[in-house]
Order: sequence, then structure tokens, then C-alpha cells
Amino acid sequence: MNTFKLKIIACDRVFYEGECESLVFLSADGKMGIMANHESMTTAVEIGEIKFKTPDGQEHVAITSDGIMKCNHNQVVILVYSCEKPEEIDVFRAKEAKERAMEQLAQKQSIMEYHISRASLARAMARISGKDKYVGG
Repeated sequence: MNTFKLKIIACDRVFYEGECESLVFLSADGKMGIMANHESMTTAVEIGEIKFKTPDGQEHVAITSDGIMKCNHNQVVILVYSCEKPEEIDVFRAKEAKERAMEQLAQKQSIMEYHISRASLARAMARISGKDKYVGG
């Protein structure tokens, strides 16, 4: 069985560390897949879902913020600001964050504040979508 080592690290915890058969995540170039013995590379991870399959056949889903992925010598490390299982998401808090971000976007802001508000809105929407899709609101 062809596997590789996967480690997903968020600011507050190591989300997953272990063997993996396949990995799919959203990069700046669209959805990207990684399998065993993938060529060495480093790329950005976009806000959204990460799906990975472990050797026991189980498929796992994580809702993440943006970050970076490094693949080298059959080891993949993903470093993101936040990473949650869909069942861990507090949909009420995510909806509040979405409302705050939308209010901030409606106000006059600097370019930097605009990008921060846009990223906050994208994170909130990914969390809400992940909760609805995998657990049900």
C-alpha cells in the first residue's frame, strides 16, 4: 500500500499526524491532489476543505483557513491558521463572524482592512458551508 506521512498543523494544535493514502485541498491554482511519492513542492493552501484518506479506508474532512503546504521525501506538512472537523464548528459563531465581516466590507476601509475583511468573510462562509455539508446546520 502506497502511503505518505501527513501532518496538519493549526495555530492551536496538531490536527492530524499519521499515514495517508491521498490528500485533496484547495490551492491558489484550484483543487490539488497528493499521493505517495509525489514530487517535491511547496504551495499555498486556500480557505476551504481538506480531504484525506487514511490506510484504514476512512475519509477525513477538515475546514481550514489559508496556509502553506510542503511536500518533500514522501512527507507532507500543511500549516494553517485554523483547522476544524465539521462537527466541531460552532455555526452560530460562524454566522456572527460572517455578519461582522459583511458589515466591515460595507464600510469605507483601507486596502489592507478590505483584504482582512474579505478573508474573514471567506473563512466564515467556509465554516458554515462545511457544517451544512457534512453535519447539517
